[in-house]
Amino acid sequence: MRVALFVTCVNDTLYPHTGQAVVTLLERLGVEVDFPPAQTCCGQPQFNTGYRHETEPLVRRYAAAFREYDYVVTPSGSCAAMVRDNYPRIGAKASAEGRGEELTEAAASAVPKTYELTEFLVDVLGVTDVGAYYPHTVTYHPTCHGLRMLGLGDRPRRLLEHVKGIELRELAGADECCGFGGTFAVKNAAVSAAMGADKARAIVDTGAEAICTVDNSCLMHIGGTLARQGAAARPVHIAEILAATEGAAEDTAEGSPPSAAPAAERSPR
Repeated sequence: MRVALFVTCVNDTLYPHTGQAVVTLLERLGVEVDFPPAQTCCGQPQFNTGYRHETEPLVRRYAAAFREYDYVVTPSGSCAAMVRDNYPRIGAKASAEGRGEELTEAAASAVPKTYELTEFLVDVLGVTDVGAYYPHTVTYHPTCHGLRMLGLGDRPRRLLEHVKGIELRELAGADECCGFGGTFAVKNAAVSAAMGADKARAIVDTGAEAICTVDNSCLMHIGGTLARQGAAARPVHIAEILAATEGAAEDTAEGSPPSAAPAAERSPR
């Protein structure tokens, strides 16, 4: 089994510790993970903003970068959804415009092998107990792309339920969008902020120490909203919870959970 990590732009730029957590977790489960350096953006920002033709080179590059691998694992529901749901659309549109089958073939090679992390753990590796230890109270927000486009269902929840020491708390209105939506947050800032405030209130009401999702882009939005409100809850990517073990957690077991704040904010001043 040849497995590659697709780290994504957001994680590579702001949350490298999430990519490191994925590698730590998969290697603990006996998976050898490669990181092809040719990978770049999947094209989601361009496509969602209406620049389909500008997205096409990124479809080709993604397919080429991961051509030799059996599986591509990413800690991002939205980027996995971009590949799985939108690459075929891009290929079909190019074909309908009489521009050949190259993009259709690129999509056909990329789509079946691309998995969001929790999908890969549950559906491919067949595990729900990954040997994690995380002694904190946590609430889980199912992100829109993971919930609606990928159909992750209860996979993330099943993995979290097997983490030793964790206390999961239900989130009211969990299936409601946090308001990020990529460029939506820029184009519709007031609506985005209002949605984020609603989500933050629901998180605070749980009393949980940490809010967990499968997407750091959503956590960035949620975490920023919580920070501005002075809330104690910290954003943490599910990969970092699943990668945590009892020995590694000893120093933080009595304190706050590790934060998913951007790397620049976590670095010593």
